[in-house]
Amino acid sequence: MTKTALVTGATGLLGRQVLVAFHRAGWNTVGTGFSRAKPPTVRKVDLSDTGAVSSLLDEAKPEVVVHCAANRFPDKCDADPEGAHALNVEATRCLFEATSSRGIFLIYISTDYVFPGLQGEAPYEADAFTKAPNLYGQTKLDGEKAVLAKGGRPLSVVLRVPVLYGKAENPKESAINMLFDTIWEAQEKNAKMIMDDWAQRYPTNTEDVGRVCKDIAIKYLEAEDDEVKRQLPRILQFTSEDRFTKYEICQLLAEIMGLPLAGISANKAGNDPTSSVQRPYDTHLSTKRLRDLGIDVHTQDFQAWWYISPATNSHLQY
Repeated sequence: MTKTALVTGATGLLGRQVLVAFHRAGWNTVGTGFSRAKPPTVRKVDLSDTGAVSSLLDEAKPEVVVHCAANRFPDKCDADPEGAHALNVEATRCLFEATSSRGIFLIYISTDYVFPGLQGEAPYEADAFTKAPNLYGQTKLDGEKAVLAKGGRPLSVVLRVPVLYGKAENPKESAINMLFDTIWEAQEKNAKMIMDDWAQRYPTNTEDVGRVCKDIAIKYLEAEDDEVKRQLPRILQFTSEDRFTKYEICQLLAEIMGLPLAGISANKAGNDPTSSVQRPYDTHLSTKRLRDLGIDVHTQDFQAWWYISPATNSHLQY
């Protein structure tokens, strides 16, 4: 019998690719969105409405739910802490209660920002000490605690991922994609822009994350023995090994665009101590648990993807 996957946040940068990954693997797919929902493929569902969520689960009867919906921008979380908590924590808790009560497997997408990212600490194993450096990271960490609250066989897992890039409907969907616009703005006369050249980032393609979500679902749903299920890890991590600062990414993209980078200066000073949103130095994730499970952790080469992707073409003309 064909299995069904339900993906929250299916209109977003990651959710779209998770939906595609399951669809290509032959699954029935159902997505949820809100402001950009496109019925019937992507249903409009307010995840804070427990009745609406329950009705959808009862109708779709998914074997797995991948929870991608989130406020994932640190500055936006800081500007609206109540909204960030409502979506990243409370909606996650309600979704977990609804899926676990129905025996539905839940994959919760979290972040590398649950770790402090101090110099010399990375890479972080999945069981390493967590201490979020900002409100965004804390809300995602609280979301993790919500979906890991119950013991027994794993009806939920956490999948931590770093900053993402990939096919986007709007460059602003990704902190990486939007750098194309920054480079164009730097071409203006007398442009003087500052770009971080301190924090270490591991940009990971959304298509790769979608593939890993699908592989996790297959691995966990195929575990029939209760003892085997109890042994499966509840926290997993996935990342590219490509390492850049934001300034180095700008250098790479400017080369692809054939544009100078004179209007952007590198800032190696690190966090501004007076800033309300602090960012970690290096939160590189270990993928050991995925590898131990036999799940493929290869990723697309960051530089090569931009050279061959049609997504690049839309950025080459201003």
